[in-house]
Amino acid sequence: MTGQQLKNSILQMAVQGKLVPQDPNDEPASVLLARIRKEKEELIKAGKIKKEKKPSYIFRGADNLPYEKVGKNEPVCIADEIPFEIPDTWEWVRLGNIGETNIGLTYKPADVCNSGIGVLRSNNIQNGMMDYSDLIYVSCDVPIRAMAQKGDILICARNGSRALVGKSAIVDRDGMAFGAFMAIFRSICNPYIQLFINSYLFRGQLDGATTTTINQVTQSMLRKQLCPLPPLEEQKRIVEKYNELLPLITKYEKVYTSATKLQNDFPIQLRRSILQWAVQGKLVPQDPSDEPAEKLLERIREEKQRLVKEGKIKKDKHESIIFRRDNSHYEKRGSEEVCIDDEIPFEVPDSWELIRLNDIGDYRKGPFGSSLTKSMFVPQGIDTVKVYEQKNAIQKDHTLGSYYIKRDYYESKMSSFTVLPGDIIVSCAGTIGETYVMPSDIELGIINQALMRMRIYAPINIDYFLLYFDYVIKKEAKENSKGSAIKNIPPFEIFKKIIFPLPPLEEQKRIVEQVQRMLQWCDKL
Repeated sequence: MTGQQLKNSILQMAVQGKLVPQDPNDEPASVLLARIRKEKEELIKAGKIKKEKKPSYIFRGADNLPYEKVGKNEPVCIADEIPFEIPDTWEWVRLGNIGETNIGLTYKPADVCNSGIGVLRSNNIQNGMMDYSDLIYVSCDVPIRAMAQKGDILICARNGSRALVGKSAIVDRDGMAFGAFMAIFRSICNPYIQLFINSYLFRGQLDGATTTTINQVTQSMLRKQLCPLPPLEEQKRIVEKYNELLPLITKYEKVYTSATKLQNDFPIQLRRSILQWAVQGKLVPQDPSDEPAEKLLERIREEKQRLVKEGKIKKDKHESIIFRRDNSHYEKRGSEEVCIDDEIPFEVPDSWELIRLNDIGDYRKGPFGSSLTKSMFVPQGIDTVKVYEQKNAIQKDHTLGSYYIKRDYYESKMSSFTVLPGDIIVSCAGTIGETYVMPSDIELGIINQALMRMRIYAPINIDYFLLYFDYVIKKEAKENSKGSAIKNIPPFEIFKKIIFPLPPLEEQKRIVEQVQRMLQWCDKL
């Protein structure tokens, strides 16, 4: 149960007579109601309020059911309108039976000034309390009916947002006017009525009312609102009990929000922790019988040299070797040796090695700008080449999409962007870092502008590589994107230099198996 749901439940108990016990010594609500009617008649005689054209009142019939008499019409049973039973000392009333309401005025721009009469608007109601920090003032004469009195309930009667219509607060100052989109309700019962207005009973009647396309509460709607009325002394006890509970509700809401966030974040944080343990060598134990990563690294370098000789990849002008010395990490760049301890994200087991992403694969981002536009796309045919899109990576489905280019344009301009079976395509904008290993049955195709192609030539476990990629790429993307949103893959000068922790090949397999098991647990969470 959220804090708001708890508050709603307490308010519902309040208006149903379940929040505080009834006291048989209390003057019943019927007597209070009779007194309010008498005072109303005196105000009408004095000309202070207008007489209603069709006055109404609710009473219990001989069959103990509620009836309503409107004007000179015959009484009508309204049992179908009554949502719940109330204590015997309570009465069902319309708000118009127990109080007066008025709608505010629209003021001319010429009336607005820096001082004068303050005008209350919707933004002066904040969390059920009055907030006078953002007032406007008018210099014109304001009629008495558009002036609020201390103790009035100020109600937002019209707003672009349906949720804000009906928000209210008790005015605690005299001498304030109220604007055209606002209403006031004035009654001896206002502290209790304020709770009623915040209750689901009031809100439910409001939401069930049909108005124009503008979200609004009319005076007629307010007056017709069905309200359960307790004895005056019980009203005071209800308000007192609610105010006593309100700080506890606030504390509960904070605890609930914190616990909910923890519950929602826990599986995500656990996934991150699992990946972090995996790439730091803390998820599975090392096996001394594994071939050390040093031997694997030698094979990686041999494979890279072979591909350079065959012209399949270009020789790396900045090729380097990372090694340990005196508990520090160094990188040999040509004849120069540089300490790179500040680049090492974490310590790895002795049987592991550290290399850079550039040492294990060839990476290519999609064609730039005007070299690939929609005007170049043609229907699929025997002489066409497919253009793969972000959705292929995000949805992990190579069959999606219907963009193709002519084969002659592919051969003359686009062949360097070719996607081969086993290549990894990566979404690079918006939803970044989603990867997909292209299967053996893909169509001949190229990547578009929103994709990156990773071709891993090193003899390493691709699933382990993807674990590390998923862990590090999103971290790097967050650190290198401007603002809080991840907007793109890091630029290649950063991406290719990312440190890659290389375990023995057999340990890579064990890590992948353990991660897959643990992520299944996370999914269940």
